[in-house]
Amino acid sequence: MPAPPVPRRPFDRSLIEGPLSKAVWRLAWPTMLQNVIAGLQGIIDHAMVGHFVGYTANAAVGVSWQVILVVIVFISSLFTGMGVLVARFAGADDSERVSRVVYQAFLTAAALSTVMAVVGWFAAPRLLDLVNAAPEVQRDALPYMRTIFVGGLGMIMFFMLSGAFRAAGDPRTPLKLGIALTVLMIVFNVALIPPLGTFGAALGTVAANWIVSGYGVWKLFSPDSVIHLHVGMDRRLDFGIIRALFRFGLPTGVQGIAMNIGGVMLLRFIGSLPHSAAAQAAYAVGYTELFSLITWTANGLLGASATIAGQNLGAGRADRAADGVRVAARFGLTVAAVVGLAFVFLPNLLLGIFDMRDPFAASIGQQLLRYLSVSGLFITVALSYTGGLQGTGDTRSPLFISIVSQVILPIGYCSVLQAAGTLEAHDIWLAIVLGHFTRALLSVLRFRQGHWRAIAVDIGTARP
Repeated sequence: MPAPPVPRRPFDRSLIEGPLSKAVWRLAWPTMLQNVIAGLQGIIDHAMVGHFVGYTANAAVGVSWQVILVVIVFISSLFTGMGVLVARFAGADDSERVSRVVYQAFLTAAALSTVMAVVGWFAAPRLLDLVNAAPEVQRDALPYMRTIFVGGLGMIMFFMLSGAFRAAGDPRTPLKLGIALTVLMIVFNVALIPPLGTFGAALGTVAANWIVSGYGVWKLFSPDSVIHLHVGMDRRLDFGIIRALFRFGLPTGVQGIAMNIGGVMLLRFIGSLPHSAAAQAAYAVGYTELFSLITWTANGLLGASATIAGQNLGAGRADRAADGVRVAARFGLTVAAVVGLAFVFLPNLLLGIFDMRDPFAASIGQQLLRYLSVSGLFITVALSYTGGLQGTGDTRSPLFISIVSQVILPIGYCSVLQAAGTLEAHDIWLAIVLGHFTRALLSVLRFRQGHWRAIAVDIGTARP
């Protein structure tokens, strides 16, 4: 006789049946808060390393992450593919397929993490040479980078678990995992950085991620989890699912690499300016830190938009999926408008938080914030519609849109002005705005074409 059904927590049907505004907000706010916590976690890590070791240790951690993030972003792109499948099957109320997808994603992540550990250990010295790290920086960076590479499975599993729960309609579990991760990292950093320096920071990062991810995996076997793995499930590799993970996920990985290349090129243009130090300081504070007030929200709405769109398409409600994306964009525009007004009317107060007192640097910073007050409106719309495209399975369009808008357009514009000898800081700021405007326009137009409505994500029936 067939085995009795395994008890589990039901999927949240309000995402496909209840009021859209409430559904989008219920998905978005935990992710936004998690992004804020993650940002604070990085700031605390840098502050402690700099205090106990020195500025070369800050450089070592920063240089290491420039390299590590390329690898992590590429591997984590598979979880975009996982999110497409999980959201679609959760919308169809197919818990068995949700579990199969998450289990295969776990196996794939473990295999890729093993490759990353071996290659990363031996390649670390060459990678540091590639980014021109100074000898004193390499001394601190090498043990940090090798430790993160070898222990990277915990970090990758954290990203996988967060994406899986969020796509299944449970954004609060990733938030709880993120809070626990931050608390543990602070505890480990306080204990390990003073005696061990950057190596201690890496050990703390690895240990915290392993502990939190271990708990997250344990939760997958709990009956009160929205995703439930059980002892009797098929544990064999399913190459059909794995191919689907790569099919939907790889474009997002290439997109992330392209975006990083575009960012590096912009930094090179800033470094070529006559007052490059002031411009770089303005960029670091204005774009990297203050603009995060908008991008944290926008990325949270990207995740909410992806889940809403994917689950409703899985439930056969394509029109509701489109409406959900529009609601997410409206939420984002409201936040971006409020923050943008602060950029325009309170620039000195905001820049003063980072002790930017040099008159020339402060002047460039104020100029950048005015541009970003407009750019924020475009990027929040772009990311909301990107989430809608990715959540329904169209992960290739955002790749091409990003290459055009975030690489070809701004880099080409700056290259022409640099060749003509007229490139100034405000030209680079304008290039950022033009890139975000183009990304928003193309994302909205592509989504409205509606090709995502016909994308199939079937992975076949369960094997005996």
